[in-house]
Amino acid sequence: MRVRRAMKGVGEFLVDTVGEAVAEAVLSLLACLLLGCLVLIAYLSWSFDPRLAIAGGGLLSLLLAHGAWRTFRAPGNGRRRGLAALTTAAFGASAATALFLLFYATDCGCL
Repeated sequence: MRVRRAMKGVGEFLVDTVGEAVAEAVLSLLACLLLGCLVLIAYLSWSFDPRLAIAGGGLLSLLLAHGAWRTFRAPGNGRRRGLAALTTAAFGASAATALFLLFYATDCGCL
């Protein structure tokens, strides 16, 4: 009875270990692909028109700054609507993407 329970415990440990290793590899691959796509988008937009790329980057920075301001300021009455909801969602998505890239893309050999 003890041997069977020990074997079951070892089997569960091996399945968990292999599962975590595979998940880590998949997340690292996705992070490297995302980083590559972001670099490709920046390169293509710069090669198309540098002034337009700078203007687009400025507008994106303004959008994210407004979203950060609306996220971290004192909450007002009721829900966020319109532009505030859009910029808050964009800021949250970009922050999540940045954290994902920070944790996983720095471990891959693509940098």
